[in-house]
Amino acid sequence: MLDNTDMRILNELSMNSRLTMKELGEKVHLTGPAVSARVAKLEDQGVIEGYSIKVNRVKLGCFIHAYITIITQSTYHQPYLSFIKNQEKHIINNYKISGEGCYLLECKFPSNEILNDFLTALNEHANYKLSIVIDK
Repeated sequence: MLDNTDMRILNELSMNSRLTMKELGEKVHLTGPAVSARVAKLEDQGVIEGYSIKVNRVKLGCFIHAYITIITQSTYHQPYLSFIKNQEKHIINNYKISGEGCYLLECKFPSNEILNDFLTALNEHANYKLSIVIDK
């Protein structure tokens, strides 16, 4: 069971996972070694699964943010999943969903031309509905 200090550690790490153990300890009022032991315990328990960075894809040249609802033709989804695995540079998330559609793709593309090429190739494996993000 997580206590208040563990929850504060998780909150601080979710805001900045690059904190040193000393800095983190200061924020949650523990010594560096004490907070390090708690973080290690949270990792061992699987509460902390990993650390990541958030990339600004617009600054990398990917200006088109799209959500694509995927509708597969059959219950055999492997051709679609294999296609998606080879398109990782454009895909942020591939969610398996209930409701309308089978999957929801979140993607970023540098141009309409590349988006169109992606959709043409995708159409060999599934039907889709496209939504473009206008503003956040």
